[in-house]
Amino acid sequence: MAPLLLSLTFLSFLLLPPPSFAASSCASETFSKNRLYTTCNDLPHLSSSLHFSYDNSTGTLSLAFVSAPPSSSGWVAWALNPTGSGMIGSQALIAFKQSNGAMVVKTFNVSGYEAIQESPIAYKTTDLSAEFGSDGKIRMFAKVVVGQGASSLNQVWQVGGSVTNGVPDKHDFKSDNLASVGKLDLVKGVSTTDSSAATSSDNKRNVHGILNGVSWGILIPLGAIIARYVKVFEVADPAWFYMHVSCQLTGYAIGVAGWATGINLGKESKGITYTTHRSIGIAIFALATLQIFALFLRPNKDHKFRLFWNVYHHSVGYSVIVLGAINIFRGLTILQTGDKWRTAYIAVICVLVGIAVVLEALTWLIVLKRRRSVQKTYSNGHASVQQPFGV
Repeated sequence: MAPLLLSLTFLSFLLLPPPSFAASSCASETFSKNRLYTTCNDLPHLSSSLHFSYDNSTGTLSLAFVSAPPSSSGWVAWALNPTGSGMIGSQALIAFKQSNGAMVVKTFNVSGYEAIQESPIAYKTTDLSAEFGSDGKIRMFAKVVVGQGASSLNQVWQVGGSVTNGVPDKHDFKSDNLASVGKLDLVKGVSTTDSSAATSSDNKRNVHGILNGVSWGILIPLGAIIARYVKVFEVADPAWFYMHVSCQLTGYAIGVAGWATGINLGKESKGITYTTHRSIGIAIFALATLQIFALFLRPNKDHKFRLFWNVYHHSVGYSVIVLGAINIFRGLTILQTGDKWRTAYIAVICVLVGIAVVLEALTWLIVLKRRRSVQKTYSNGHASVQQPFGV
């Protein structure tokens, strides 16, 4: 029951929804130079708002985009995408503070995932300006000619934490950052988003984390603990072996499923690469697969190659456990889940280590007791005692 309770505890922490922070109502926003707009929308992500007026006779969209960058040296962006619903192809207006302290708005044609460069965009723009408020928000103003009779536009908005040599650096990849796309309905005056795509991506990331956390983070270490310590109890022989194999095979199966979801996420997230996390994951999968082969290549205890098999089995097994723990922490960092998820996994590790320490002491006590018993019974010294670390 203990492993099951540990797994359920870990799962419960991972399944808790991340904290949400409601944006302030856009209706209370006021602007300098008596700027007024007919419509305002509180955008559903990144605590942003869009204020706009559309003049159909000239095809001009006058707008104010309001959002808070992660830092005072950060940037905010609002864009229209005439060819799709995502970042690629978007015609972006990006506001940030220059090295001299002055605010600037630049245009960027986002044609790929590589570093962007200032460039003309598909829409004619005028009256570009921005202000950095005392509340930490950037207010970006613009007039964009979208054409007469425009009704619905694909919009994208974003925030980033830094600018290098006048070029915005990459933004975070939190759920809000990835979900900040939607439709701007100029007729109804509303902004809508397709939350299903973002929710689906979040669910896949959570499933990936849960599967790998339970497999490499709980079941595989637990199987190693069983093999190292439970075997010392004579009453558990040969049950400990089947418990060990069952635990490792179950952990491997769940881990392979988690690894596969990670590979699939990588394919779906073009331009978003976590090289170290991915490389460690592949290494874990390869080493764990070697361990499966070890089960079929296991020689008898008295075989001359048994010592070499033991070295191979132990070294690969402990490598999987260490790499698994490292990659779980890297995954939690990538997911940006918050301290409580990290604390939950640290608690799981502490419980497993605590169990191992107690069993280590108990194992030595049992072995020393057996040794003393053998020495009393067989004074000729020919008896052999099994050490606690044998296989």
